Amino acid sequence: MNDWPDGYGRGSQGSQPEGARVMRHVQRRPVPQQQSQGYDDGYDTPYDSGYNTGQVYGGQGGGNGGGGNGGPPQSYPPHTGPDWRRRLKIGSLTLVVLLLAVSIGTYFWADSKLKREVDLSKVIERPGGGEGTNYLIVGSDSREGMSDEEKKKLHTGSAEGKRTDSMMILHDGSNGPTLVSLPRDSDVEIPSFKGSQSGKLFPAKGRHTKLNAAYAEDGPELLVRTVEHNTGLHIDHYVEIGFAGFANIVDAIGGVEIDIPKAFKDKNSGADFQAGKQTLDGEQSLAFVRTRYAFANSDLDRTKNQQKFLAALASQTATPGTILNPFKFYPTVGAGLDTLIVDKDMSLWSLGQMFFAMKGVTGGEGKSMNMPISGSTGGNLVWDKAKVKQLVEQLKNDEKVTVTSDR
Repeated sequence: MNDWPDGYGRGSQGSQPEGARVMRHVQRRPVPQQQSQGYDDGYDTPYDSGYNTGQVYGGQGGGNGGGGNGGPPQSYPPHTGPDWRRRLKIGSLTLVVLLLAVSIGTYFWADSKLKREVDLSKVIERPGGGEGTNYLIVGSDSREGMSDEEKKKLHTGSAEGKRTDSMMILHDGSNGPTLVSLPRDSDVEIPSFKGSQSGKLFPAKGRHTKLNAAYAEDGPELLVRTVEHNTGLHIDHYVEIGFAGFANIVDAIGGVEIDIPKAFKDKNSGADFQAGKQTLDGEQSLAFVRTRYAFANSDLDRTKNQQKFLAALASQTATPGTILNPFKFYPTVGAGLDTLIVDKDMSLWSLGQMFFAMKGVTGGEGKSMNMPISGSTGGNLVWDKAKVKQLVEQLKNDEKVTVTSDR
């Protein structure tokens, strides 16, 4: 006999009580509405604890949060700081790209300023090349672009045209740089040559004259031809700078410090120096390298001063303080390149190598000397042929130079 009253529990019409029910926690599905009869205990709505949603207690109430007022808990992603590694990579890449762009721009800007006016292909009967690189560096008395006031200030005079005030061979090789001054009064033979403008062939006549006369006669090409003929050394590159460019470079770097061992004065060049360390500006520097009449051995003593000054100029210019400082670098490069004349094959890279080789002369890595002299004839300085031959062979073979000059 059934003792369970009708309508008990779920309100079913069955004669047996309901069995135990299992509450589902993993899946939630909608429960169809059923029409209950009698007492409704609410079991038709599945129980949901909220634990399966991954939420935690402590959130705010509302549709997305919980914890307060008994609502379902809410989870939050873990807090992370800025990605400094990624930012550093992006910053470094940006800096590299910027530096690369500036470097490329600077290279083309400087390269465009070079005056490639000397054509060494016009030089005939050239000696064979050797190891290392040989530069013929010429300081001319060109007054191009100078006002009358500047000529007066720099004591350059007003002579037309241009002549060579200084000539040097700089050899850059594996045994350190060697700087050899060629006195302008050197007695040399003018060889056969092809006119730089006319293209006409001029035969040799055995004529001897001062070295600087070759430049005055037919310019850089004949000067290179004469140097190569009288030394047997192949010249790879030609570099020439005038008065104005020289003075402007010195002023652009704020002067050059040099130690003058003995006071001297020369009204022709405007020189008036006391002994000791001092910083020379552009005007004073030009006077220093041009002075000859204040010395007993005028031309030879002047070449020594020129070597000393140019090495100091290179040493003080090729520094991080100048190269990495745009307020110094651009005025310095601009001042020099505006008046610099080079051969057609000269690259900006080769010019930079020459400059650092010049710096190495005073850094203990190289050597500076005059072309060996054996005497004089008719006021011209005669080279010591035996020593010159040995010197040239050592330079050609890129050997350590052991030849010395007595003057």
